[in-house]
Amino acid sequence: MHSVQCFSICRAFSMQQVISVWVRDPRIRKNDFWHAYIDYDISLHTDSVCFTKKNSSVRRRYSEFVWLRQKLQANSQLMLQLPELPPKNPFFSLNNAQQITERMKGLQKFLEQILQSPMLLSDSCLHLFLQSQLSPSKMEACAAGRTHYSVAQAVQRCGRRRFHSAEDLQKDLSMSFDSDLDSPCVCHSSSECRDPELQIKDLAINKSESTASLDLMGTSQEETLSCSYGST
Repeated sequence: MHSVQCFSICRAFSMQQVISVWVRDPRIRKNDFWHAYIDYDISLHTDSVCFTKKNSSVRRRYSEFVWLRQKLQANSQLMLQLPELPPKNPFFSLNNAQQITERMKGLQKFLEQILQSPMLLSDSCLHLFLQSQLSPSKMEACAAGRTHYSVAQAVQRCGRRRFHSAEDLQKDLSMSFDSDLDSPCVCHSSSECRDPELQIKDLAINKSESTASLDLMGTSQEETLSCSYGST
């Protein structure tokens, strides 16, 4: 993905490609009894040759958006002025529907503007952010070639069973991924397709349901590849 060849291809198709992205379905997650955060579903639908998968859905939190912007700015060597993220609000409340909605809309606007740049479309970190559930440290390692799986393999594994070793990966590589490439984006709950204002009403319910949830991008899970279909 991160190459001169990919950049040339993406630029050539930039005028005719369709890339649709949605940030929706905010859910409260709890790290422990005292600490909680909100993550959002990021759904992508595209016919662009720049993307390995044409339909995908992952969950990301605000701090991961901050990481993405920093990496894109560094990788572009300051050649581009990246759009701004919604500002970090020290008074941001998990119980404030208006604040959550405004942040969610700001995150979507950020991604929409990012995806209009052929140069950024060739960045591996962007593809891993949008189409894998790797943690920032693992995305950075994968993009730098320091993992036993490539960027394309990490993206392909999204939504499929986990692999834990190089041998397991090689076994999977002998199988066809065709059915995974063009699988339709499916909403796993009606709230994912509803208006953002209505989704906020489900947060209290999601909070109780998520009490036992752990941040799957912690160190204990970073050696696996997984994707959730379905920050402060």
